[in-house]
Amino acid sequence: MFRYLLRRLNLFLATSLVMVGVLFYATGLFPVERTFALTGIHAPSESQLVQIEQNYKLDSNKAMQFIAYLQQRLSGNLGVSVTSHQSVAEELSSVLPASFELAVMAAVIAIGLGVPLGVLASQSQHKLTQNTIMAITLTGYSVPVFWLGLYLSLWFGVDLGWLPISGQLNLLYEIKPVTGFMLVDILLSDSEYRISAFKDALLHIVLPATTLAVLPFTVVVRSTRSAMMNVMNQTFIRAAEARGMHTNTIILRHALPNALIPVLKHLGLMLGAFASYAIVVEMIFSWPGVGSWLVSGIYQRDYTVIQGGILAVALLIIFLSILIEVLHTVFNPLSRKDLYASN
Repeated sequence: MFRYLLRRLNLFLATSLVMVGVLFYATGLFPVERTFALTGIHAPSESQLVQIEQNYKLDSNKAMQFIAYLQQRLSGNLGVSVTSHQSVAEELSSVLPASFELAVMAAVIAIGLGVPLGVLASQSQHKLTQNTIMAITLTGYSVPVFWLGLYLSLWFGVDLGWLPISGQLNLLYEIKPVTGFMLVDILLSDSEYRISAFKDALLHIVLPATTLAVLPFTVVVRSTRSAMMNVMNQTFIRAAEARGMHTNTIILRHALPNALIPVLKHLGLMLGAFASYAIVVEMIFSWPGVGSWLVSGIYQRDYTVIQGGILAVALLIIFLSILIEVLHTVFNPLSRKDLYASN
């Protein structure tokens, strides 16, 4: 197992290195001076220019420049935002929690609804129920996320007026940021309007989280159905049925834990699509996360923000993909058997 973890760590480092190399090459293609693209300082003084040349080895060959670029980015020096004149690293740390909060809520909705529906689709004896569930998943998988977000905003936000359609919280509430996660910060706040603010924050997150949850929801339903149909035909399930165990007990205690293992693998494979969907959702609902921050930087030609946003999103996708693969290997006995046999 140690060798396997070491190989996964090497894979993460190698993939991250290639990604940083691509980003370094793309930085040289920006239609601005290289010092400006690297640091975000528009008109550096003589001392700043000398410091930039020393930090990024601009008077050396490309290999040395790439090593210097890598050192600066790994040390947390992502430059300065052109529009706000603030550190890109600080801005990134302020918008990351909002994206994580939205992603977690979307995952809770997708898994909480998708797993039961997948089990129902696999165990139901009625063709109408099975076809209805699969038709819903196929429709959800096919609907464009931008159209769905705008339609939900128009229906529930404008026509019915049930839910807010932008932002994280009503501007009437003043919550001091502690962790960066709005729902957590509200609970930690000592404001007398804490309960009403928490309800308002929940209402704000319903529409964007629901829109973002549609894609993983369809994947969870289809993969759970397929995995359950496969597991229910296994020998240990038939043995449990022969012992007279109740069907619900067999499903919850024996079949479902084994069926969730391939579901975990499918979720890992769709992280890239999920991240791209999240960027679109954040723009539609004006959610103050990494996606809207990155797109705003693209519109304003804020090159340091573009580099910082792409770097953060790419590293997160690489890390989470490898982490899910490791968890899949840990929880899957067959994968562990193949792993140990290969060693």
